[in-house]
Amino acid sequence: MGIAQWAVVMVTVTLTALDGFDVLSISFAGPSIALDWGLDQATLGWILAMELLGMAVGSMALGTISDKVGRRNTVFACLAAMSIGMFGAGRAADITGLLAWRLLTGLGIGGMLAVTTAITAEFSNGRWRGLTISLMVIGYPIGGILGGSAVQEILSTGTWHDILLLGGW
Repeated sequence: MGIAQWAVVMVTVTLTALDGFDVLSISFAGPSIALDWGLDQATLGWILAMELLGMAVGSMALGTISDKVGRRNTVFACLAAMSIGMFGAGRAADITGLLAWRLLTGLGIGGMLAVTTAITAEFSNGRWRGLTISLMVIGYPIGGILGGSAVQEILSTGTWHDILLLGGW
């Protein structure tokens, strides 16, 4: 594989790492949200699950849409959905708003995961395809690990809002 192909794979690893942070950010923020808003476990469960619902829909819908509108356009749309959703969630004033913003974030994450998998496979040759897709998938926990480290610092001086706003950036 050439340098350009490996560069594309590294971009998909980075995009998947962003997905990993965005998905886990609500888990990092969840206890603080529950405490701040006085939520019970069932309500917190809905907040955590809403993004997963968005991911499921985003993976199915945006993966096929990318075949028609192009992978690059879909990647940019997914990044926009993720960023707008994270900023909105970071500014949410009530549960309904937070659920809606997390759904939007999940749509972007799910679409991004489907599209980055396709991009990685398309830019990899047969010999390296298995490894490159594995590397792309490894970006997911890397984003969660790095995000978890950042969250410790954020919560020492900030709030759960700051965690989600970081994901927006």
